[in-house]
Amino acid sequence: MNEVNQIVSDIKSGNAKPIYILMGEESYYIDRISDFIENNVLSEDEKGFNQVVLYGRDTTIEDIVSNAKRYPMMAEKTVVIVKEAQDLSRTIEKLVPYAENPQNSTVLVINYKYKTLDKRKKLHKIVAKDGVVFESKKLYDNQVADWIRKVLNGKGYQMEPKASHMLVEFLGTNLSKISNELDKLVLILPSGTIINPSHIEENIGISKDFNNFELRKAIGNRNVVKANQIVNYFSNNPKNNPTVMTISLLNSYFTQLLMYHGLQDKSKANVAKNLGVSPYFVDDYVSASRNYPMRKVSQVIGYLREADVKSKGVGASISQSDLFKELLFKIMH
Repeated sequence: MNEVNQIVSDIKSGNAKPIYILMGEESYYIDRISDFIENNVLSEDEKGFNQVVLYGRDTTIEDIVSNAKRYPMMAEKTVVIVKEAQDLSRTIEKLVPYAENPQNSTVLVINYKYKTLDKRKKLHKIVAKDGVVFESKKLYDNQVADWIRKVLNGKGYQMEPKASHMLVEFLGTNLSKISNELDKLVLILPSGTIINPSHIEENIGISKDFNNFELRKAIGNRNVVKANQIVNYFSNNPKNNPTVMTISLLNSYFTQLLMYHGLQDKSKANVAKNLGVSPYFVDDYVSASRNYPMRKVSQVIGYLREADVKSKGVGASISQSDLFKELLFKIMH
C-alpha cells in the first residue's frame, strides 16, 4: 500500500510526526507501522528511558498524556505507543487538548484497531492536520490475491493463481494470518520459486484436491463423482471444512454465475472485472454457464439458502454428510 510505504519512508528520513492514529478493520498495516516505529525511531540504548508501551485496557488518557509530555533523556525523541487503544473509545476525545499542542520531541502512536474515529469530531480533524491519521481498510476477497502477488514479488517469489485462491479460501481476508503463512513458505522454499498448490498442501496443510475451489469446479463441470468425493472428505474433516463456509462460498459462486448470465459483454476482461475474479478463472465460469442456465442458477441459490438454514439446525436435524449429499443431488440433477 502506497500510503503505508510513504509513512515508513517519512519516518526513515527523520520526519516522524508527533501523533499517529492508526485505525481500521484490518490490523495488519496497523501492526506493521506501529512495529516499525517501535523498532526504528530509537536505538536499543535509547529505548530504556525513552520508549513506553501502554495498553488501552490498563491505562487512561491522563497516563498517556503524562508519558507523552516527558522530555527525552540522552535522545532526540520519546516514543509512546498505545496498543489496543479501542478500549479507550469512550474517553479518546480527551486527547484533544494534547493534540492541539503536542510535545514536538514525542512520537505518540495510537493503535485503534477494528474501529475508526468519528471524522466529524475534533480529535480526528486536529491529528489529520498536523499528524497522521491512517485508516487500514479490510480488503475484499478479490483483492487479496493481488496483495499476495505484490508481497511475494517483493521477496523474490511468485504464486500460481490456484495456490493463492487456496490460501484465501482457507484463511479468509485476514492479512496477518496470510502473511504468517507466506513467511513460512519463504523460509522453506528457495528464492525464485513459483509457489504452486503442492507447496501449499505440503507446507500449510491445505489439500490441493479436496477444497472449496475444487468443489466449485467439480460442480461447475457437473462432475458428480469428484464433487461427492470432496464433500465426503469435508464430512470426515469438519473442523477444517465448516459447512457454513462451504455453503457461503457456493452461494457466492452461483451469484457470480447469475451475474455472468446477465452480462452482455462476455469478454474475458469484462467478466473478470464484473465478477471480481482473476482472468485466469473466467473459463471456469464460461464452462459452468453452459451446464447451469440462468433459471437453474436461480433454483440453486434457493437450494443453498435452504441448506444454510438446515446447517444451523432450523427446521431439521441433519448430519453434515447427509446435508451435502442432498444439496449436491439438487444442484446437479
